[in-house]
Amino acid sequence: MTKAAGWKREEEVWVPSTKLGKLVQSGELKTIEEVLSSRYPLKEFQIVEAVIPDLVEEVLDINMVQRMTDSGRRIKFRVCVIVGNKDGYLGIGTGKDALVRNGITKAIRAAELNLTYIDRGCGSWECNCDEMHSVPFAVTGKSGGVSITFKPAPKGLGLAAGDTPKKILEFAGIKDIWTKTKGKTRTTLNLSMATFNALRATSTIKTMS
Repeated sequence: MTKAAGWKREEEVWVPSTKLGKLVQSGELKTIEEVLSSRYPLKEFQIVEAVIPDLVEEVLDINMVQRMTDSGRRIKFRVCVIVGNKDGYLGIGTGKDALVRNGITKAIRAAELNLTYIDRGCGSWECNCDEMHSVPFAVTGKSGGVSITFKPAPKGLGLAAGDTPKKILEFAGIKDIWTKTKGKTRTTLNLSMATFNALRATSTIKTMS
């Protein structure tokens, strides 16, 4: 599990407070597919950790933010984190705190609650192998002033993307893709959210069967 230097998650005893959490702890719901398809909202991050034990995480960005108050200038750290199982499930979240460690913890929990399924496939006319190594069709995501488009690529091409999108694509389990970006891509948070929104579109866009 990838962590920031010097950071270690504290073990906690989980006592479910929602109906979905109780169903997971009792063993009635055992997979993430069952959890996400249930009629209950996902409000406890421990649910995700229980049904996906191999979930990995990585800090994408740590940025210092400032706010002026009556008592003076207040400084906090904004952290952006991705989580995934590298097999179709991906989440991204942010957290703010005066301490970096607490910001990372908040961001991880937000990312786990934001977990979604990424539909993979082989939409490239150059390949057509029916394996889940790329995206099934072209998708576009936007966040702030950043726009990113993913297009299916043939098997063996690799991830033709920048460092931040490439890391997120790896966490989603995608191995081959073409990428086109527009806007201020140096803003890591917006680029990360645009990438996530584009990947999430693979499972939200309706297609003809």
